[in-house]
Amino acid sequence: MAVVTENSVDVVLPCLNEAEALPWVLARIPAGWRALVVDNGSTDGSADIARALGATVVPESRRGFGAACHAGLLAAEAEYVCFCDCDASLDPGLLSGFVRAVAAGETDLVLGRRRPRGRGAWPAHARAGNLALSRMLRRRTGLRLHDLGPLRAMRREALLGLHLTDRRSGYPLQMVVRAADAGWRVREEDVPYLPRSGKSKVTGTWRGTWNAVRDMRAVLAEPPYVPAAPGRAGRAGGAR
Repeated sequence: MAVVTENSVDVVLPCLNEAEALPWVLARIPAGWRALVVDNGSTDGSADIARALGATVVPESRRGFGAACHAGLLAAEAEYVCFCDCDASLDPGLLSGFVRAVAAGETDLVLGRRRPRGRGAWPAHARAGNLALSRMLRRRTGLRLHDLGPLRAMRREALLGLHLTDRRSGYPLQMVVRAADAGWRVREEDVPYLPRSGKSKVTGTWRGTWNAVRDMRAVLAEPPYVPAAPGRAGRAGGAR
């Protein structure tokens, strides 16, 4: 089994007004890993709470889920980088298994396939948007994925090499599309999806869901990504 050292993992947590959820989320970061809470303009004291709980706070004034995620990636220094929503809907402790799979060379990108637990965990409009995008992703890449969930793990240098450009809701999709174009092996793992704390900033309404779908359709319309220098973050296969 691959050994992942304490200082080899950074967890990026995009955050906009998640004061209520932060204690639950940060308490579940694996011991020794660094939590990077990217404050995307919170007004509820989220940044102060994160600091008090031992997290590293990364300010990002430009609004947008992708802007927050990428600011966290640029601030990361560890060999492995993970992403997790900061709303208590997903347990970051589950990332330990994700990172072990990447470190062992079994795969290059692990995505959490959300399995709703509890009433209201995944509203119908958000689920419908995710299903439509998953089908479009399959047609575009051949990857047999069912979810574009935010719980994910990979090597930091390899992700930087994908040169992601989206700074809105399309960021997580662009990550998967470019990874597929670069020949990465991609794996899904089922994870419990809990009712989130507070209201979603991306898919909390039909309008928010539509805006996210619009952003992601723009990503799918981009020409295939060609890595500047072919390298092995992975090879074709995995969830294809």
